[in-house]
Amino acid sequence: MAKAKPRASKDKKDKGNGDYQADSIQVLKGLEAVRRRPAMYIGSVSGRGLHHLVYEVVDNSVDEALAGYCTQIDVTIHADNAITVVDNGRGIPIDIHKTEKKPGVEVALTVLHAGGKFDKSTYKVSGGLHGVGVSVVNALSEKLEVWVDRDGKRHYMAFERGETKKKLEVIGKAKGTGTTVWFKPDTKIFTETRFDYATIATRLRELAFLNKALTITLKDERKGQQKEETFFYKGGLAEFVKHLLGNRKSLHPKPIVFETTREGVVVEGAIQYDDGYNDNTFSFVNNINTHEGGTHLTGFRSALTRTINEWAKKDGLLKKEEFTLTGDDVREGLTAVLHVKVKDPQFEGQTKTKLGNSEVEGIVKSVVNDALGDFFDKSPSVARTIIAKAVSAARAREAARKARELVRKKSGLEGGLLPGKLADCSVSDPKLTELYLVEGDSAGGSAKQGRDRTFQAILPLRGKILNVQKARIDKILSNEEIRTIITAIGTGVGEGFTLDDARYHKIIIMTDADVDGAHIRTLLLTFFYKEMKFLIDAGYIYIAQPPLYRVAKGKEEFYAYEEKERDAYVKRLNNGEAGHGTVLIQRYKGLGEMNPDQLRNTTMDPARRTLLKVTMEDAFEASQLFETLMGDEVEPRRKFIEENAKFVRNLDV
Repeated sequence: MAKAKPRASKDKKDKGNGDYQADSIQVLKGLEAVRRRPAMYIGSVSGRGLHHLVYEVVDNSVDEALAGYCTQIDVTIHADNAITVVDNGRGIPIDIHKTEKKPGVEVALTVLHAGGKFDKSTYKVSGGLHGVGVSVVNALSEKLEVWVDRDGKRHYMAFERGETKKKLEVIGKAKGTGTTVWFKPDTKIFTETRFDYATIATRLRELAFLNKALTITLKDERKGQQKEETFFYKGGLAEFVKHLLGNRKSLHPKPIVFETTREGVVVEGAIQYDDGYNDNTFSFVNNINTHEGGTHLTGFRSALTRTINEWAKKDGLLKKEEFTLTGDDVREGLTAVLHVKVKDPQFEGQTKTKLGNSEVEGIVKSVVNDALGDFFDKSPSVARTIIAKAVSAARAREAARKARELVRKKSGLEGGLLPGKLADCSVSDPKLTELYLVEGDSAGGSAKQGRDRTFQAILPLRGKILNVQKARIDKILSNEEIRTIITAIGTGVGEGFTLDDARYHKIIIMTDADVDGAHIRTLLLTFFYKEMKFLIDAGYIYIAQPPLYRVAKGKEEFYAYEEKERDAYVKRLNNGEAGHGTVLIQRYKGLGEMNPDQLRNTTMDPARRTLLKVTMEDAFEASQLFETLMGDEVEPRRKFIEENAKFVRNLDV
């Protein structure tokens, strides 16, 4: 890093700019910018960013697989929480870079936005979003070592916190080709440094599904959790869909699959319908999970709706005077994976995971139209089963529309009136407002008294809302509590959802710290995930963290959120100067046990409260978890409880 000290001229007076001249500007060289602002490059310095380091290294290896040169990737979590990634690709180039005058491997590891993925002759398609790649991993690691097998020789380099410590040297002979990267994350950068096996396994499994010629292994060497898995799926996306389908009952024995290259874009996908009501569609571009969708997903959905409508009318399953099937109708009970490979993907959206290439929409639409039409012609019985389900969904939607209109007329919602039990706030700017969804009238009363009515709104909920995982939209909209929530938030649901209409940018679930409270929280999260998922994507959903204990002695009192914290306060009061007497410990099971002042000070005051933001890092894991916990099948839920019961704390018995 180069820094010039600002010098004030003796000949000129300061003109009110505080000596802010060109010499005041710091120039960050090499990878220092990454170390100064790591979150700009990997999203965060917590667990999410930590795991992103692994993905960056693995993605380089997967790019070799996409180019047709790599068939095996091995990932190891070592006992000291370091990571090794080995591939049998071509090996990072070791010849001298023409402009940088350094070996290619050193340039790739020490220069931002350097890599073969910018050269379309090297990688026709690549998973890299921004090209920062492995150089960022190097910058944020205490140590990083790399071995390159190439040209019959094994080469080695070593780095510390992004700086070269050992120049490239030949250390022996190599039988084949490939790259090995070992790194240990910098504890000075990351607030969390322990890798989660399940998180890494989920991503590697996903990559193996998306690249059917690729074998990926994951090994954990840490004491007490030694484990090894191999991910290889010859069936590719068809197996992916079966994995996502889980225990749900499918309407046809095999997934509908397609794979075509058109105008230089590879389009592949797999489709399977089940007897449920949810749409589980996942889209990818060059191995990147595009959870915000984009032009490829728009093309897929458009083709699906159009083809099913045409077939329904042609086969007489949908009368001319009847309604037209909507996107929601044809996607009911759908599990699908769409993967496109594009030479120059243009990403946009909040997290840069929304495809913007306009030409891709038409290509995908054409491919899916042809593939689905051909399948329906060859398998008319399956086509009729799928269409019958969509028609049934359409009739339920029509019934829901009529019920919704009736409800709006009865409740006066046509005039824009809000639910009567909503205690709204006075500020109207949604960026500044909060909505608390509170369990029970008693807690709702305390919350109303304890809130700051300027920006905090309170909506008390009575009992447990409907489990929407098992219900159609008509039944969902007939539930009074759910209708109240939808009206209060203002966005609508399903295809009519509009994020810009959200009346609050913080929607906070506040339930009791007991089993019933946890169940209500899960039901609400299930509702938001299924019907208002964009609220989660936008970061609008939060979970309040009320304290579990009040520890008091004399005039001193503390609130604890876990047992260790409680015990520490007890010890502090016993050894402190709080006077004589017994330390009183109160265990809060319900929010109603707190008076308004206590609820405000511990759970609602922005300066003192703790909120958990609900995020969705992995859409597949989220989908499967909701299906396991809230779906019709009992056995997967029983297995989940048996495997996770040991982690439960504060269970009321």
